[in-house]
Amino acid sequence: MYLLACHVEWERRADASSAWELVSAARSCHEGTRAYALSLLAHSRRIEAGFYESSSAEDRYQRSPTPEASMKTPYGLDIIESCVSCKLNHSHFFCGFSPAVLRSQDVASHHSILPSGAILFVEGQAPRGISILCSGKVKLSTTSKEGKVLILKQAEAGEALGLSAAISGTNYEMTAETATPCQLNFISRTDLMNLLQSESEVGVRAAQWLSRDFQGAYRDIHDLVLARSSAGKLARLLLTCAPGVEQESLEFRLRSPMTHEEMAQRIGSSRETVTRLLRDLKKRRLIRLEGATLVIRDRPALEALAV
Repeated sequence: MYLLACHVEWERRADASSAWELVSAARSCHEGTRAYALSLLAHSRRIEAGFYESSSAEDRYQRSPTPEASMKTPYGLDIIESCVSCKLNHSHFFCGFSPAVLRSQDVASHHSILPSGAILFVEGQAPRGISILCSGKVKLSTTSKEGKVLILKQAEAGEALGLSAAISGTNYEMTAETATPCQLNFISRTDLMNLLQSESEVGVRAAQWLSRDFQGAYRDIHDLVLARSSAGKLARLLLTCAPGVEQESLEFRLRSPMTHEEMAQRIGSSRETVTRLLRDLKKRRLIRLEGATLVIRDRPALEALAV
């Protein structure tokens, strides 16, 4: 996070001390620090504009393709140099715009790669902008005054995080934490508002995402509060982790299930309750546990419980 802050200071204010912090980190003996600093330097528009053109030692940090710029990070993710040439871009992503609009977005973009467990923003914090999730998964949660955590959802690649708060100017309504190593594209609130005013395509896409988020929140409230018992909520949660199958007799394996604590935070319950409910589902032969793998044995029965 410190290196990311240095990158932002360098890009916005041409703070030379911040730039040298990045250069120093790029020469670190620690592989992860070195790769992350090189990634930030490779995406610097100020370097591209020629701030280091007189130094041959720093030529390797230019945005033009080099072995280091095209290498994979310690997290196994390809470094993204530009939104225009990004191979992860899809039409259903928030960045799935026409080439002309994509170039405008690229000018305002700050690319970064973060490890699992990194905090993007915190509930109650003033909005700095949005983070477009290029790849990876991000956990969105809220916390009560008593400290009880409720996981609202797990954001997937292509989503714009913090969009509602950035547009309205109100504080972030949730906390965003990376659940896996992630590639992110940060756009400041000022740049976002300029894009919304100048590019109608961005405005339409933002409206579509906000509408989708509203509909998703309505469904979650219905599922969490109105419709089901704790057993039904847990059954629904397990079903959402398993895609539909054509034959009802087929089993489905959840190879990376959530912990009991995470399940409890998703359904608004306690870890002890989730452990007891899973034990009951196992006794009823609806699920089976194989080490860290959870197997759904009877999908129709689990669907009936979730109704």
